[in-house]
Amino acid sequence: MFLIQARGLGTDRQDNTADSTARQERKYRRLKLRYTVHVEFRPSELVSEVDTVSRNVSAGGLLLEAPLLLRQGSSVSFVMIVRGSQFVHPIELAGEGDVVRVEPGAPEAGFGIAVKCISPIRQIEHYSRCSSSEAVRPAWPPGLSRL
Repeated sequence: MFLIQARGLGTDRQDNTADSTARQERKYRRLKLRYTVHVEFRPSELVSEVDTVSRNVSAGGLLLEAPLLLRQGSSVSFVMIVRGSQFVHPIELAGEGDVVRVEPGAPEAGFGIAVKCISPIRQIEHYSRCSSSEAVRPAWPPGLSRL
């Protein structure tokens, strides 16, 4: 299992704006991490994909900024690519979960999508990479279900 640590990931400090009641109810510490997250979901018989940006991440889930609406209750699979000058290579994290909350955002921000993980987010090794001049698009990792 891959543990997310606050140091060295290019994070802001933990969000301390929530009142003490909300902090007491949180099971996992949330970290402000802004990384690209590729999400797959099934709004009908076909699998759909969307690229989102994480707002915060915890061991139990993540909050995403999405350009389109994902229905509350939808099942999703995701791959988050963690990049930074402190890493020799990007770190790829994968998980699965359910959409538990949808928030309307500013017009340019789309929607806030809260995902509760059904299993811990894990680091993956097998990830298809293009040449640096091409866009990076993941080959879905082994062991992670494609909805």
